[in-house]
Amino acid sequence: MQNRVSIAAGLDAVVVVGFVAIGRRSHDQDPAVTGLIETAAPFVIGLALAWVVARAWRDPWSWQTGAIVWVVTLGAGMLLRRFVFDDGTAASFVIVTAGFLGAFLNGWRLVARSLTSRRSAASA
Repeated sequence: MQNRVSIAAGLDAVVVVGFVAIGRRSHDQDPAVTGLIETAAPFVIGLALAWVVARAWRDPWSWQTGAIVWVVTLGAGMLLRRFVFDDGTAASFVIVTAGFLGAFLNGWRLVARSLTSRRSAASA
C-alpha cells in the first residue's frame, strides 16, 4: 500500500509541475528553474492541502480521491496564486487549468485502476 501512496503522490506532483512547465513554455517565459518553482508554488501547496483534505493516502488511486484532489488543488492554487503570490487568474486560465488538472489528475488514476483490475482478473 505504501508503494501506491508514493506513486500517487509522485504522479500528482508530476501532473502539477508538468502543467506549469507546459504553460511557461507555451507562453515563452523564462525557462529557469526558479521561475518554474515560483509559478508552480501555489499549485504544489494546493496539491499538498488537497491530499490532506482528501486523506488521499487512504485510497490514492480511487476516482473519488482524484476528484477531491483536483477540485481542492484547483481552488486552493487559484486562491493562493491570486491573493498570496499576486499573479493573474483570468477566466481562460482557470478554465484551461481546470481542464488539464481534471484530465490528468484523474486520468492516471483511471489508467492505474484499469491496469490493476486487468491484472487481478488475469491472476484469478
